Amino acid sequence: MATKDLAKIFLSASIPYKDRDRQYYDTADIVAIRDAVRALATVVIPKAHLIWGGHPSITPLIRYVMDRMRADLKQHVTLYQSLYFEDKFPKDNFAFENVILTSKQETVAQSVQIMRERIFQENAFSAGIFIGGMEGIQVEYEMFIAANPDAIIIPIASTGGAAKILYDSIDNLTDERLVNDYAYMALFRNILNDLI
Repeated sequence: MATKDLAKIFLSASIPYKDRDRQYYDTADIVAIRDAVRALATVVIPKAHLIWGGHPSITPLIRYVMDRMRADLKQHVTLYQSLYFEDKFPKDNFAFENVILTSKQETVAQSVQIMRERIFQENAFSAGIFIGGMEGIQVEYEMFIAANPDAIIIPIASTGGAAKILYDSIDNLTDERLVNDYAYMALFRNILNDLI
């Protein structure tokens, strides 16, 4: 299957920082966040196209999964990264073939906003997965649903952080597996079965 035919799956994820807003850090399950990201990459990459905005706590996890896959699946992943962070790029960034660098603006917030706008302008997504995270998860959720109103929304509440807040805020979302199921590989296979 050519890359253009693959379902595009958006990942919004990060590990909350202790020195930032405590509402995210205090509920975050760091082990669950890492497990969920690795499981998602393992399930999605061979069959679909995983796209995310580079976060230094997430990109190495996806690279770890990619390094263990036997097939050449470089066309199944795209990393967006703002040039604002060019001097801080983790070495893991350079392991990916599809890295889209977005312009540096005067501030971090402006630079990240430009990156997010490019992600949603340049891709039509079938699903959005939200794992752990901080305020950026909530910003990306709003942008995601505006650009992809028919896509599936999957906030993994069991990972805590912004994903839990997001799950609690969506009225018609009642899938208890997103709260209680830590068998992430099986969970993603089941939820994404019709898409990939």
